[in-house]
Amino acid sequence: MDLILALKALIMGIVEGLTEFLPISSTGHLILAGSLLNFTGEKVKVFEIVIQAGAMLAVCWEYRAKIGTVLSGLLVDSKAQKFALNLVIAFMPAAVLGLLFNTKIKAVLFAPVPVALAFILGGIVILWVERRHKANPVAARIESVDDMTALDALKIGVAQAFALVPGTSRSGATIIGGMLFGLSRKAATEFSFFLAIPTLMAATVYSLYKARALLSAADAPLFGIGTVAAFVSAFLCVRWLLRYISSHDFSIFAWYRIVFGIVVLVSAYSGWVVWAD
Repeated sequence: MDLILALKALIMGIVEGLTEFLPISSTGHLILAGSLLNFTGEKVKVFEIVIQAGAMLAVCWEYRAKIGTVLSGLLVDSKAQKFALNLVIAFMPAAVLGLLFNTKIKAVLFAPVPVALAFILGGIVILWVERRHKANPVAARIESVDDMTALDALKIGVAQAFALVPGTSRSGATIIGGMLFGLSRKAATEFSFFLAIPTLMAATVYSLYKARALLSAADAPLFGIGTVAAFVSAFLCVRWLLRYISSHDFSIFAWYRIVFGIVVLVSAYSGWVVWAD
C-alpha cells in the first residue's frame, strides 16, 4: 500500500470522526481536507461516505445498552416500538430527497466555495437560535428522546434534509432543529446521534452499491484505515460532546463555522490556496 495514500486516509478518517457529530459539517470538512490533500475524485467521494460507518459504529458502541433494549423489545415493548418508529419517520425525508437530488447536489455543491458559504450561513443560524433561546428562555417540552411524538420526529427529519447541502451539517440541522421544536439540548443531541445510525448506514450501503464498478479488493485497506480512524475519533468526540453540552451552548461552533468559512472564501478568491474540486 502507498504510505502517502494511507496517511491521507488516516487524516480523512480522523477529520470525519471529529466532525460527524459536531454542528460543523463533516462532509464540508472532508471536501476541504480532501482538496488540501489533493485527495479527490469519484472513488474518494465513495471513501468519504463509507468511512462514516466508523462514526456510526462509535455511536452504536456508546449507546449499545439503549440499542440492545430497543432491539430486544421491538415485538413486545410499546416504548421500544415507538422509539424505532420515530427513527424511521425522521430518516425518511432525507432518504427520499437524497435519492431524488443526490447526483445534482454532488455535481453543483460539492466544492470548497459552496461549502464555505454553507458554513457561514449555518453559523449565523446557530447564533440566531442560541440568542433567541437566551432572550426567551422556555422550559423544554421534551427532556428525553423516549417522550418524542411522531410529529416531533418528522420535523427533525425535515431539518436533517437540509444537511443534504454540503457544509450545512447533519448533526447541526437535527440538533438545532430539535431545540427549535421543543427538545432539550441533551434530547436533541442524543436523537441526532441515534438518527445517524440509519442515515449513515443507508448512505454507506447505497454508495457502495452505486460505485461497485469503481472499487476493487485493493481498496479495502485504505477504506479500513479511514473507517477505524473515524470510529476512534468519533467515539472520543461523542463522549466529549455529551459532557460539553451539560454546561455550554453551541455558539462556539457557530463562530468557528463563520470564521472558517470566511478564511476559505478569502483564500480561494485571493489565490492563497488553490482548492481542488
